[in-house]
Amino acid sequence: MIIPRLSNERGLAKHGWLTSRHSFSFADYYDLNFMGFSALRVINEDWIDAGMGFGMHPHRDMEILTYVLSGAVAHKDSMGNSEIVPQGEFQLMSAGTGVRHSEFNPSDTDELHLYQIWIMPNQLGVTPRYKQASFADKIGGTLILSPTGDDNSFTVYQDMKLWRYQLDDEQNVTLDNKRAYWLQVAKGSVRVGDESYQAGDALAIVDENELVVKSDEFAEFLLFDLPR
Repeated sequence: MIIPRLSNERGLAKHGWLTSRHSFSFADYYDLNFMGFSALRVINEDWIDAGMGFGMHPHRDMEILTYVLSGAVAHKDSMGNSEIVPQGEFQLMSAGTGVRHSEFNPSDTDELHLYQIWIMPNQLGVTPRYKQASFADKIGGTLILSPTGDDNSFTVYQDMKLWRYQLDDEQNVTLDNKRAYWLQVAKGSVRVGDESYQAGDALAIVDENELVVKSDEFAEFLLFDLPR
């Protein structure tokens, strides 16, 4: 079963300096049908004006992943990290027992475009930690998150994996029908079956053994492999 979550059907928040699309209920946006998906609690796609961002604020017991699509993030946190996360890089922060952080667009001219993703952990009260890394572009799948840090991926406190797939033709992905999957189109457009999906669109996938994704141009999607 494949359930589309189209970009223009997501929650929309506009705060002048920030435009945000919410895949799941978040802040003032509430949709009983989209409270989350498996261990996914938040997938926000944000566009942040030059020189603006989120001031220092707290989190605890959440795995927080940021993927910078364009621009850069200036990150500071209560663990002592002060970093720039450029376009194409991923950042993972385990909030654990509690952490405070800020995320700003350091540019004077350019908009920042990113995904912020919250994953509910299967271990509470862990020591907070911070990681960032770039992963080389390649056609096919690149493992970004895994429970054991396989293939130089980030280690995440959850029984899940995240793959970034890049394609310019056709990609076949074998699925486990005992698991749940969320496909988020990040760049370009793809076809799954007879339907086309654009950047920002997503699919919730359950009870499927295989996924065939096609594109006539370069495209990129994130595939979350999650517990049922």
